[in-house]
Amino acid sequence: MKNAVHFGAGNIGRGFIGQILSDNDFAIAFVDVNDRIIDALNDRHAYEIEIAEDDKPHLQVTDVSGINNQKDPEAVIEAVSKADLVTTAIGPNILPFIAELVAKGIEKRYQEGNQTPLDVIACENMIGGSAFLYEEVKKYLSAEALTFAEAKIGFPNAAVDRIVPTQVHEDPLFVIVEPFSEWVVETSGMKNADLRLAGVHYEDNLEPFIERKLFSVNSGHATTAYTGAYFGASTILEALENKEVKEQVEGVLSEIRQLLIAKWGFAASDLEDYHQIIISRFENPYIVDDVARVARTPIRKLGFDERFIRPIRELKDRGLAYDNLLRTVAYVFAYKDETDEQSVTLQKLLQDKEVKDVVADVTGLKDQELMTQIVASIQSLS
Repeated sequence: MKNAVHFGAGNIGRGFIGQILSDNDFAIAFVDVNDRIIDALNDRHAYEIEIAEDDKPHLQVTDVSGINNQKDPEAVIEAVSKADLVTTAIGPNILPFIAELVAKGIEKRYQEGNQTPLDVIACENMIGGSAFLYEEVKKYLSAEALTFAEAKIGFPNAAVDRIVPTQVHEDPLFVIVEPFSEWVVETSGMKNADLRLAGVHYEDNLEPFIERKLFSVNSGHATTAYTGAYFGASTILEALENKEVKEQVEGVLSEIRQLLIAKWGFAASDLEDYHQIIISRFENPYIVDDVARVARTPIRKLGFDERFIRPIRELKDRGLAYDNLLRTVAYVFAYKDETDEQSVTLQKLLQDKEVKDVVADVTGLKDQELMTQIVASIQSLS
């Protein structure tokens, strides 16, 4: 049996990455700071996943254990030094905080003469997650270990996609996930090319697949949330039962298709099928996904390279339409959630400053024509 170290024992880690690793005959050491989850993993060495579909089938994940990286960092270092694969699902902002442990594991691997190639895959909702992690890891490597890492340790980028809604169960390890999942790994960054996982798709160039996912799933999901919130929906399913919301989502995905076809040469029919699958995933009656969860952190989602402004910029550069995306941006600026810090901040900015100045500050745009269009879209909702 092979050994994997997975950073992040949350719902995505257990319900997606953990399942695939288990299906590929890995023993998995989950690394986390949540005592309740770590203790449960070490007590039971197994957990159950429920698939959110008609018969609600259950899957068993076995040969699992837990390490609390705050209490026992040396155990993490030891596990990384012996691992056949290292993965993460902790959130982009947390990656820098595990870099030193990963580096020390690589250092120990080098000192012990372990020449077996190792790949470290960041399964995060970001572009270039593994490459970003490597830049952080390099800060803690000795010159000798860095040379070793360049030869033996891969940090291949990945794209991952599975909806795992916020959930609370009496059993801290039990998790409900949607039937669909996609994990794509970029082969050019791999060092252990012989280790390929069933259930994972491998591509020489990951960028088209990352953008297809981010611009389709992330943009579509967020459009559903912000448009749904504007029309009073509290869940994603409820939002899509509203004709105006669904038409808005379909309009945004139509514009995204034009960008992906122009930029990457995807076949229109394949993208149409992909986008219909996405909408059906959002409409899954067995998944209750709150609008507030999907819509949280609106300022981040309005960023220059994020799910709305980036495709708008690239569509504009190509002379293609982006009217629906503009309207979604207006819904984001209109979003109000008193429990979300960024939503409160955004609404205060709109009260205290001119709309055009808020648009410039939040989006990072310099294109005056585009900013004027965004302002007009925001004001059209008033």
